[in-house]
Amino acid sequence: MCNFLEDREGYRMGLHYLRDVSKREVDFLVTVDKRPWFAVECKVSAHSVNPALRYFGERLQIPYLYQVFLRGSDDLLDGRVRIMPAAKFLGALP
Repeated sequence: MCNFLEDREGYRMGLHYLRDVSKREVDFLVTVDKRPWFAVECKVSAHSVNPALRYFGERLQIPYLYQVFLRGSDDLLDGRVRIMPAAKFLGALP
């Protein structure tokens, strides 16, 4: 997706992994022009939201937060974090 948006639309995209000295981590951070666009935490099944996702969301002012999972079909909003199946999330990407 990042390469597509760079090549086709001309955006300066970045794909990053977040981890701090306290070992909080989030699997993916996508940036546009070096500014956070959205973060994604990946899980096997739908559980409570990873606290690191909320932490980085607030600290870095990330507009969109997603926790995606492989098993289950629930799609819900928990505060600012959308919890959804990976297939649905990936199907919505360009």
